[in-house]
Amino acid sequence: MRFLSNHPAEILILLFLTITFLVSVFEKTTDWKGNVHFIREHFKLSPLKNYVPFLLAIVLLTEIFACIFMGIGMYQIYTSEAKEYALFGVSLAAVTLLFLLIGQRLAKDYPGAMSLAVYFIVTLLGVFLLNN
Repeated sequence: MRFLSNHPAEILILLFLTITFLVSVFEKTTDWKGNVHFIREHFKLSPLKNYVPFLLAIVLLTEIFACIFMGIGMYQIYTSEAKEYALFGVSLAAVTLLFLLIGQRLAKDYPGAMSLAVYFIVTLLGVFLLNN
């Protein structure tokens, strides 16, 4: 039995990103009002302050769909070594991280924006590996 399939790096990156986004989805869905309040306060001086619930919903949806596609992708890699769904999921994760980066920069939260770079690097590595 193949524990991590013939593509262990890809599976581990997919697991890392899926766990990261699933925790984020869980936090947003279990405390929506708290998240909206926190982010409104975070963006009170930015042009996004009046759009927080709408933008948070967009981020939540992209995180959910990224998780779904990465989960299907892990199964697909393990069973048939096809990578299309995984690549789409990781690409969606990258778009989500770019959305978050834009928000952090507009809020002038430079340390927060910088911390996203680590996730983005892992995501880009996933895109690279899944394209080969």
